[in-house]
Amino acid sequence: MSKATTYTQIQQDDFASRYAPLVKRIAHHLIARLPANVQLDDLLQAGMLGLIEAKSNFDPTKGASFETFAGIRIRGAMIDEMRRGDWVPRSVHKNSRSIARAIQAIEQQTGRDARDTEVAAKLNVTVEDYRQMLMEVSSGQIMDFEGLGVTEDHFTEGLSNQTLTPLERIQKEDFRNSLSGAVASLPEREKLVLALYYDEELNFKEIGEVLGVSESRVSQINSQAMLRLQSRLKDWKK
Repeated sequence: MSKATTYTQIQQDDFASRYAPLVKRIAHHLIARLPANVQLDDLLQAGMLGLIEAKSNFDPTKGASFETFAGIRIRGAMIDEMRRGDWVPRSVHKNSRSIARAIQAIEQQTGRDARDTEVAAKLNVTVEDYRQMLMEVSSGQIMDFEGLGVTEDHFTEGLSNQTLTPLERIQKEDFRNSLSGAVASLPEREKLVLALYYDEELNFKEIGEVLGVSESRVSQINSQAMLRLQSRLKDWKK
């Protein structure tokens, strides 16, 4: 092995060691919401591949820090790996769409946030059954902003990027404004759960301790928040 090859390998090893904690943190953050049959090692392996891809594709001129860009790529690689596993029952996808449609219909009719009781009635199920559906959606799907039709480009590409047309820059800015407005319009508890999960990176158990509710209830609130956003941002889905 040549000295150049040895030096390159040392650089790669140092890079992997430096960002391994980021991969582990994201993996542990995700696995708390996934079925028991999902293995942590699978997430870590996918995450390391995402990290390598991030290193190859990072462009500092687009405005995002490497840690931000890498975090998105790592999480995306883990999500892609889980989706390729095809472990989500069709009933979960169906329930997710049905809940989002019910929320949209109620809010269009009433002009306010749809309540649990109203959504349950719209779906012709009990409130307990509705909350169980939310639990299944939470454990069967990775409910996140990507599920709204959002890609990492919405967050990592600068609005001034010269590769974008004026129309594309306007659309990206409009999307960010719409997403920000939709999140701000959520019921306070749903907004708080999203902030604690995505901004503070607390897991559902920790959020439950903050709110004084069970971990399963936090899971339900999170799912309902994401489905509410999905219904309000449906025009942005691809």
